[in-house]
Amino acid sequence: MKKVIISAIILFSTSILSAQFIATVEMKENVEGICDHNRVFGLFNSFEGQKKAECSLNKLEIQKLLNEAEYLKSHPKFKAKGMFGVYINCKGEPLEWKVSVKTNKELDAQLLAIFMTLEDWTTGQLNGENVDSRNLISYKIKKGVLTIN
Repeated sequence: MKKVIISAIILFSTSILSAQFIATVEMKENVEGICDHNRVFGLFNSFEGQKKAECSLNKLEIQKLLNEAEYLKSHPKFKAKGMFGVYINCKGEPLEWKVSVKTNKELDAQLLAIFMTLEDWTTGQLNGENVDSRNLISYKIKKGVLTIN
């Protein structure tokens, strides 16, 4: 009996380890340009078979652009944390940028305008297939300097 229980535990634990974590985004509204509203994913490069949609600019290049916001320049002691979200469709097109975690109304508007200029993206992939995905970009601001997390 012990062998059966031990075998079952080993079999169960290996099946859990090989399971693929897939985060599906619940679409509460229609987003124009999404290829398949029933298959929108939150992808993570660290999970096998998943490739997150990426901007052609790297993190440091995006940070440099965001730090050009007038609000940050005129408020050198400003401190906050925030987040923006964007859908990237199966063709690599960014759709519907939104403020997910607000900081300051004026700053959020300036950052949103900058984010909306980021138009060149690779498509997210799930098991080699181009899919619609949702990216969240979180950041912190300390002493008026924005850093992407």
